[in-house]
Amino acid sequence: MITKLAIAGYRSLRDLRLSLGALNVVTGPNGSGKSSLYRALGLLADVAQGRVLQSLALEGGLASTLWAGPESFSRAMKRGEQPVQGTSRKHPISLKLGFAGDDYGYAIDLGLPIPDRSMFHRDPQIKTEAVWTGDKLSRSSVIAERTGPSARIRDESGSWRQIMAQLSPFDSMMTHCSDPRNALELFLVRERMREWRFYDHLRTDRDSPARKPQVGVYTPVLSSDGADLAAAVQTIREIGAANELDEVIMDAFPGVALKVTSIGGYFDLQVHQKGLLRPLSTSELSDGTLRYLLLTAALLSPRPPALMILNEPETSLHVDLLPALGRLIARAARRSQIIVVSHAAALVQGLGASQACNQIVLEKELGETVIKEMEQPSWAWPTR
Repeated sequence: MITKLAIAGYRSLRDLRLSLGALNVVTGPNGSGKSSLYRALGLLADVAQGRVLQSLALEGGLASTLWAGPESFSRAMKRGEQPVQGTSRKHPISLKLGFAGDDYGYAIDLGLPIPDRSMFHRDPQIKTEAVWTGDKLSRSSVIAERTGPSARIRDESGSWRQIMAQLSPFDSMMTHCSDPRNALELFLVRERMREWRFYDHLRTDRDSPARKPQVGVYTPVLSSDGADLAAAVQTIREIGAANELDEVIMDAFPGVALKVTSIGGYFDLQVHQKGLLRPLSTSELSDGTLRYLLLTAALLSPRPPALMILNEPETSLHVDLLPALGRLIARAARRSQIIVVSHAAALVQGLGASQACNQIVLEKELGETVIKEMEQPSWAWPTR
């Protein structure tokens, strides 16, 4: 489980450090930085997939995503006695992302390249990376590090061994140096990051693939757009928690049962409801009902991930469904670490009633995202 998350220099997240638990709810008013926090988590996951630079490019490039305020605020600025203005820069321009748990931690520092005539001169570069044991980076806890083009790893005797000397500035050591034989710790951390699941694009529009029959294969993990909903539900029935699935559906929709049909290998989900003479297909369901079924299939996955992140899961749901959604998320938090980003008061309050819930309230202060009434954990970044 991740116990600490740190982000520096990304949009309004000038220097944000969070303590995380099994179930985490991130909330706050519009514009407080919730979406930036969600996207920063996505960038961390993209490092393990080898596409962090491409993701930054889609956001407008590193220059467009960097913190736009001063490097630091003086006390006079915070008290309103002095206007917010630029100060003498003491540190290199950088975007830093990192996390730590009881076993391993990882951090990456992305910066701007030295200007040259290349057409890729706006591409960010990976300046440094580090993997360490435990929840705090120190000289003695580092087990792998990358500085510029060089990457090295500490062996069992404690001695350093270089594993790559000419690592490209756009390639992460997590993707190019991970080896289960020669760099097992890197491999384990990378695979764990690759298992993180993000759900914020579950489609419920009229052309949603979840509303149409799809070829059915074992689906222990619902796709990010929910296209394989019927196959995911049937997989839960056959190799997952079938009784739990029925309980969750009854909790949200009393008197409703789900059944998957197959015609020529194409699976379709049918909703049986008391009082109706025929079942309803997914093409007939309301956006809110379909979205709840998609969230159910995601959260009851027979292959639970180490970490699942839900962005505004309340979208399209009637307020009456939010208590049931809260109970569903709390169930899933017994198997996976969950981070929920939401501004729905009913859902936040429902989840907050759980003793295991860690509520994180974001707010803006002089354009910077800060955490309300929560002490930030200690954190150290790798040096360039």
